[in-house]
Amino acid sequence: MAEPFKNMYNKQLFDLFTKDLKLIIPDLDTRTFVSQVMDKEWENRELKQRTAHIATVLKRFLPADYKDAMAKILELLDHIEPRYPHCFKIDDTKFGLLLEYGGILDNYVEQYGLDDYETSVKAIERITQFTSCEFVTHQFIVKYPDAMMAQMLIWSKHAHWGVRRLASEGCRPRLPWAMALPSLKANPSPIIPILENLKNDPARFVRLSVANNLNDIAKDNPEVVIDLAKRWQGESEEVDWIIKHGCRTLLKQGNPEVMELFGLGYTKYITIKDFQIATPKVEVGSSLEFSFNLLSNSNKETKIRLEYSLYYQKANGTLSKKVCKISEKDYAANSTTPITRKHSFKVVTTRKLHPGLHQVAVIINGNEFAKHDFELVE
Repeated sequence: MAEPFKNMYNKQLFDLFTKDLKLIIPDLDTRTFVSQVMDKEWENRELKQRTAHIATVLKRFLPADYKDAMAKILELLDHIEPRYPHCFKIDDTKFGLLLEYGGILDNYVEQYGLDDYETSVKAIERITQFTSCEFVTHQFIVKYPDAMMAQMLIWSKHAHWGVRRLASEGCRPRLPWAMALPSLKANPSPIIPILENLKNDPARFVRLSVANNLNDIAKDNPEVVIDLAKRWQGESEEVDWIIKHGCRTLLKQGNPEVMELFGLGYTKYITIKDFQIATPKVEVGSSLEFSFNLLSNSNKETKIRLEYSLYYQKANGTLSKKVCKISEKDYAANSTTPITRKHSFKVVTTRKLHPGLHQVAVIINGNEFAKHDFELVE
């Protein structure tokens, strides 16, 4: 089993952190600091609870005035930056340490800086160059919507790619594990100029954030994303990748306009034959196995997005649909392609499994074929 992320905050990390804190707090009592952090409730805290707790303890050792405390934190970053000239690069061996420090420092801003906009915005701009402050910006967008979105637009032209990434990531309407942004879910228009500035960004992680932001917007305002995709399509290979990845939810939904946009609308000569479920009873912990033949009766090569939908049994007896991709490619004219697939029913924390009737169906270019039953058993 993988090591839980929360365990990156450990005694070894605190030995390093307190050593660096002594650069700005010379009289820091490191033993007291670590003992207050790793208190009797420490093992019970999850990741976000740990970072919030560390920030709370850190406040006891920094100046009481928020402006003075943030000046110390920025001084700390100035001290450690020369050691990490390539900070915030995934391939940097020291990236993990910077990520852990950043998780503490951005939480400090989140907890104590919401009433000091000017000081906090300057701090966020600096801290995000060592980690990523999107959870913090959500708090500020809710309280200062106009000012903060104007700042995000400015950041979209920043020299540092981590700040440019924050300009997009920090205003995603449906950012996972973050405070919701209901105003941007209802009206995403303030986001669009930011994404326009970033769609040709040289940094891959910035472009990925643009795609993820588009996908968020598509869940509430599909017409906005479809319009952008039509306008952006063909600008460059990188922009085409952004719109394709940004339309992934609409593709899974089989949106006809999006299917046509990506050349996936024509299925007149495509059929499936010989659908078989090899495991009509699937035990929890094992896998569903099924197969079928994909027939292309067209006289020319055909582009096909091949998916399947899994209908899970819910606690109330209804079924919940999940779409899983198999492939997207060109199939030869007048061809028959055998397809086999396995779908795991191992127990995971993200989905509770309920024994009983389940269904599976093949999807071709957004069109779902007849459902087939199988049973999940203990």
